[in-house]
Amino acid sequence: MPAVSVLLCLSTCPDRATADRIADALVGEGLAACVTLLPGARSVYRWEGRVERGEEVQLLIKTTRAAFAALRERLCALHPYEVPELVACDLVDGLPAYLDWIVRETAGPAS
Repeated sequence: MPAVSVLLCLSTCPDRATADRIADALVGEGLAACVTLLPGARSVYRWEGRVERGEEVQLLIKTTRAAFAALRERLCALHPYEVPELVACDLVDGLPAYLDWIVRETAGPAS
């Protein structure tokens, strides 16, 4: 396992164009190593006292704890929802080479 904490973050977007724009920004800016887009998600949620339903695109964002604060700020700036979903789960195990790759891709510019 890498010494740096690796996270899997979840977020949803209202459509593919928004999901593409957010994924491109997060990966392009080095805040995420990879963002997987899963179209066809159907969400049922309570918002302002009413049960709502909607088609969404689920984002699976791979990053590190060190990059998370900047990722959160950027996602909120780009996202059209008033309160976008963003939850982070610690990855407790995985293929070491893959986890190391996430760390390298989110470490910022090489010195």
